[in-house]
Amino acid sequence: MLNDCQVEQRTRRSRATRKVFLSIIAVLTLAGITTAVARSKDFGDNDHDDDRDGRGTYAIGLWGDLPYSDLQATTGVPNLIADMNRQDLEFTVHDGDLKVGSGVPGSTTPTTCSDAMYVQALGYLRALKAPAMFTPGDNDWTDCDRPANGGFSSLERLDHERALFFSTPFSFGQHRMRQDVQDAALCRGVSGLVPCVENRRWTVGGVTYVTLNIPGSCNNLCDVAPDFAEYSARNQANIIWMQDAFAEAMDRRSAGVMVIAQANPGWDLTDGTRAPLRNPRTLFQTDGQPDGFEEFLSALRAQVIAFRRPVAYVHGDSHYFRIDKPFQDDLGRRLENFTRIETFGDNQANGNNDVHWLKVLVSPRTREVFAYQPQIVTANRAAVPAP
Repeated sequence: MLNDCQVEQRTRRSRATRKVFLSIIAVLTLAGITTAVARSKDFGDNDHDDDRDGRGTYAIGLWGDLPYSDLQATTGVPNLIADMNRQDLEFTVHDGDLKVGSGVPGSTTPTTCSDAMYVQALGYLRALKAPAMFTPGDNDWTDCDRPANGGFSSLERLDHERALFFSTPFSFGQHRMRQDVQDAALCRGVSGLVPCVENRRWTVGGVTYVTLNIPGSCNNLCDVAPDFAEYSARNQANIIWMQDAFAEAMDRRSAGVMVIAQANPGWDLTDGTRAPLRNPRTLFQTDGQPDGFEEFLSALRAQVIAFRRPVAYVHGDSHYFRIDKPFQDDLGRRLENFTRIETFGDNQANGNNDVHWLKVLVSPRTREVFAYQPQIVTANRAAVPAP
């Protein structure tokens, strides 16, 4: 039988225990609510933090050189976007060329460099669920001075792209991602030097990504109206932005770096049908054409060697899906940590035959970091029907 004093002591202990229990429940509940809110927030609400997902495996989508025809614009690309949207992607990147090289007479969708063409592209990027990035290609601006493209000023069309696609630090897509922007006035516009706002950088899960405005057509040194002053300023800006990306990757101890641009600069002497021929040791172009890439490639090679960890270089331009290792040092030795990736691109003659995309599995804790899975869009199969 407990006396009154013992009963009072037991009651006090019971109340204290209950208070502790309720406090623990409250903390756990608050943590759950906070986590749920954080997960529901749009990427655009905050600066992107590379620790947001730790360093686990995630997937990204790469595509480009599309659309080039009415069929691709109205059927092929919408099929591709729907296919991407059915998968869990951290982000997507279109690596340039929003249209065919020269306008197609009688086309029902925009194939010249009219404002309507850029609006069409904007619609594609906004339709993607994941954050969607874009870097310019030659067909979007350097080739716009061709009469068949409307005879526009290439520099004015690049200014237009900067205003339409790159006026904020955010990506496109139904979920947006904040990016670092090259905001120094190093590039040329119609009215003089302007920020190179199309050049972007971001880090996800311990991997650093960077986009660069490096288009085909000799990087604006050939075709209808080559512009050395524009090329020279932008080339130096690209080199600075690329070097800064590697410096940041070193500071962050990134597991890998992915560089994304449009042009196929040529890497060696093996592929003259699709790219400039280049001495792989000196990196000098050997086919007599203006060389808009040697200085950048030399700077890139130095960074790849110094970084030591995996580097992926993604481009479009020559419309031939491949993954290989064409980059060599000045002794002719292959750079083992470098991989070139060329995304699928247009094949007008065969309709939607090459309207596909590449999934990259990014595993920062693995030795090679990047693993590649070509995605053949079932609805776009042209030569062999889907089973």
